[in-house]
Amino acid sequence: MEILNSYVAFDLETTGLNPKSDRIIEIGAVKIVDGKPAEIFETLVNPGMRISGRITEITGIDNEMAAKGKKTEEAVKEFIDFCGDHVLLGHNLMFDYSFMKRSAVNSGMSFEKTGIDTLKIARKTLPDLESRTLGYLSSYFRLSHENKHRAYSDALATALLYQRLAEDFWEEEKEIFRPQPLIYPVKREGPITKRQKAYLNDLMKYHKIDITVGIDTLTKNEASRLIDKILFNNGKIPTGQI
Repeated sequence: MEILNSYVAFDLETTGLNPKSDRIIEIGAVKIVDGKPAEIFETLVNPGMRISGRITEITGIDNEMAAKGKKTEEAVKEFIDFCGDHVLLGHNLMFDYSFMKRSAVNSGMSFEKTGIDTLKIARKTLPDLESRTLGYLSSYFRLSHENKHRAYSDALATALLYQRLAEDFWEEEKEIFRPQPLIYPVKREGPITKRQKAYLNDLMKYHKIDITVGIDTLTKNEASRLIDKILFNNGKIPTGQI
């Protein structure tokens, strides 16, 4: 077994932590070939929903910036084409993969990959560190990491971290550096139905509420969860009121 030196390191910025309800706002990646950066991928993504102030504070990405981004389907397709057959590399890789896999499946695309997670490697090889976040590890190893919490910058920092971890630990921990299949089962969700759309509009009008997501961007399951949430918090529309 030889150390992997060709792969795609990638990172996402998202509206939150739940791939079932949150969405991608930025994709960043660097393709490493024979241990050297060969190509980069970087794009903002329009999530079709409002970005919270907290996310803007962390990433620097606001609603105006995201509104100019690519549609999710377009951005995801371009990223999948960029990846080709390369192994994925990420820090807490399954977080980013879960968002990308769900977006790909809902856009009618396949995204079955193998990958290496630098967070898992760090947990195994550096168990006594007080933190194993990407930022902390970059500082610990004195690696360049500018523009933290922007996707491309974090992807590049992950590649640098992987190379440093390999230098220090590959000989004694070869197995943890082996690419593993990324398993995240996802079923394709159809778009919101006309009936759901009409009912959501009626609920919003009657209860005088606004939502943070564009109705037309919802999947059927997302619409169902949103309707249930509104009904739980505000109640049904009395008969004859609409």
